[in-house]
Amino acid sequence: MLTRIAVLVSGGGTNLQAIIDAQKSGIIKNGEIVAVISNNSGAYALERAKKAGIDTYTVLKKDCASQAEFEGKLVDILEKCGVQLIVLAGFMSILSENFTSKYDKRIINVHPSLIPSFCGKGYYGLKVHEAALEYGVKVTGATVHFVNEIPDGGEIILQKSVAIKKGDTPEILQKRVMEQAEWKILPRAVELVSAGIRKEK
Repeated sequence: MLTRIAVLVSGGGTNLQAIIDAQKSGIIKNGEIVAVISNNSGAYALERAKKAGIDTYTVLKKDCASQAEFEGKLVDILEKCGVQLIVLAGFMSILSENFTSKYDKRIINVHPSLIPSFCGKGYYGLKVHEAALEYGVKVTGATVHFVNEIPDGGEIILQKSVAIKKGDTPEILQKRVMEQAEWKILPRAVELVSAGIRKEK
């Protein structure tokens, strides 16, 4: 049986699309996406999931009285779907230690820098690329890592570097890091971890 995957999203879902495409093309052969969960009802990622025939769910923080209730609703969906691996693909919500410890080595995230550079609290989206350009680094990239209670603090699974070019803006750099690094290493990491989970069974 394939490893059952849930992808948690908040926005456009380009990384979700990379995983869907990798599943179709056979790069991911040990796992299958069984659920896409968003904390934003307007996320285009939900449309991408529907087009691919994947079940979608929405859990809004504003409808929950606490972080515990929010995470409880996520857990209910994950358990209902028999999920074994959680992929955070642009999921703009920090998860508590209660949640991450429940799914130890079962949650992976992609971050748009070479951790330990430009990561941790407050570093997300364009802010990461703005910081890299401001600092003047010549090389950046992306990292896929396991998720624990420390933002961007879990064990690294894969990294890929991307050159910074003269005249780069945060937007141009963001696009290059996505195309050359994130969309390549996230599907590969999903396959690696999925294969590992299947071996454990």
